[in-house]
Amino acid sequence: MPEVDLSAGTIEYQDTGGGGPVVVFLHGLLMDETLWAEVVAELPSDYRCIVPVLPLGGHRRPMRPDAELHLEAMARLVAEFIERLGLRDVTLVGNDWGGAQLLTTFDCDDRVGRMVITSSEAFDNYPPGLPGRVIKMAMKVPGGLYGAMLSLKMRPMRRLPFTFGWMTKRLPDSILDGWIRPGLANRAIRRDVRKYADTVPPKAVLLEWAERQARFAGPVLVAWAAEDKVMPPEHGRRLAAMFPKGRLIEIADSYTLIPIDQPAVLAGHIRAFLQETSATAA
Repeated sequence: MPEVDLSAGTIEYQDTGGGGPVVVFLHGLLMDETLWAEVVAELPSDYRCIVPVLPLGGHRRPMRPDAELHLEAMARLVAEFIERLGLRDVTLVGNDWGGAQLLTTFDCDDRVGRMVITSSEAFDNYPPGLPGRVIKMAMKVPGGLYGAMLSLKMRPMRRLPFTFGWMTKRLPDSILDGWIRPGLANRAIRRDVRKYADTVPPKAVLLEWAERQARFAGPVLVAWAAEDKVMPPEHGRRLAAMFPKGRLIEIADSYTLIPIDQPAVLAGHIRAFLQETSATAA
């Protein structure tokens, strides 16, 4: 995979190449670029699809020991990544992690033309739902993060509500094996996760940040899982109403990880959204 050196460390990324419209995909905690593999495969080849491997636990390259990886720093890292690759008029697509809309919170979205926000953290839902609370509790116990990740090697554990059972209906074991392997093998990866997950701001701050996101003036497609048990469907409706050019669609037969549960359906909505908004801009 290609790599780029950023202020926090070296980031790997997938890049389909080409000179077409740029779509950047963001994944969530304990995941990597494979979250988006089927969606990218469904999009036309004239789109340039880029998927950075963010330092959220599924990454293979640890960040620098002094790197800041709290919530704001992670959003700024995405903006730095987009800038270093020289990308403009980016369509930013997020799932699970709420980083896409946070670029607007911190005024670093000048290279973002439109957003697709699929079921993800929003408003004060950080860490999200039951799985988020369990990870937060694990952080408070010495060795707790390692133990939580080690438990995911047992396949029955993966289906429980407080792990991935409420995150996805159809996650292949081979993909989850790849997500947890780096953190189990390297304590520096776990250090990066703790830096992020241990620094969630108070809810009042999170809600103030959410208010700033309404400043984003570009088109926004909010695609939410109708059956989501971790990211409240009400949050999807609130997000769509908050943005001046927001629009909501709900996707059936899926939990939070829509790119895994319904990749073809999601890719179809993304494709239609890009075609429509590009035509309107032209």
